[in-house]
Formats: sequence, C-alpha cells, structure tokens
Amino acid sequence: MERFLTEYINRMKLHFPGFPDSTAHDITSAFLAFKFGLYPTAIRECTQAISLIPDSGANNALKKALSIVRANAQDLENSQFSADLSVGFSDEELKYVPISLPQDQIEDPRSLALDNALVMIYSVAVITSPDDEEAMIEHRKFITRLLQTYKKALGVS
Repeated sequence: MERFLTEYINRMKLHFPGFPDSTAHDITSAFLAFKFGLYPTAIRECTQAISLIPDSGANNALKKALSIVRANAQDLENSQFSADLSVGFSDEELKYVPISLPQDQIEDPRSLALDNALVMIYSVAVITSPDDEEAMIEHRKFITRLLQTYKKALGVS
C-alpha cells in the first residue's frame, strides 16, 4: 500500500500546488489533532482551514474532507455515534478521493468517508506543508495501515 499512497500523493500534487504556510499548517494540525484524539483542537483546526481554502474542484473536495473529520471529531468529543451521512463526498468530489469502491462493496459508508478524508488531508499536508514534513513522515505508517484494510477491494496486490 506504500506504492498506492505514493501514487495518490503524486496525482494530488497536480491539484494542490500549494497553500500559504499558515493554511498548510492548519491542514496538518487538523490531521494530527484528530489522530491523537485532541478533538476540540481538531474541530478548531478543521474550521480554520476550511475558512482559508479557496473554492475550486479539488479544494472543495479537501474542504469536504476537513468537514468529515470535523463532524467525526464533534461526535467523538461528545461521546456519541451518529449514522448521519449528510457530510459526505459529492459525486464531483469523489474523483479526488483515494479509495473509490462500487456501491455494492461499501459496507460502512461513514467509515469509508472518514478514511478517504484522513488519507486526503494527510496527502495534502505532505504536499503543501514542507515545514511539517518530518511530522507527517512519522504518521505515514498509520495511513498505509488504514489503506491496507481496502487492499482486496481495490484489487491491489
């Protein structure tokens, strides 16, 4: 899955040539805060990053990814689980997600949306925040393990 992740990051470089350093750092901080269970911080960082990212096709997908992580962080902070799928990727945004599965292979749409969001946010952080590169390298294994759960469904050998 290492190669799969590298290929995805390389594809996304075309869509995310860069953000101002502060925006890129907010994206990185949102990922790290969620991963470490710092949900109030994740909510704040996601909200901040969303407000700074201009509207466009790929950027809208990234904003949706941040919204998905924020919604999950809010649920986890409030110790609740919501089956609400109202925050999900649109058909237009799906072309930017790493894990694209046929409807009949999706067992848990909410988990798939969160996994796609985390991989996308991680990848954009790697691309756009060179100051945070070392921190992101330390979490690459987390992302490859997450992707590993989809290996068979993706047909990756």
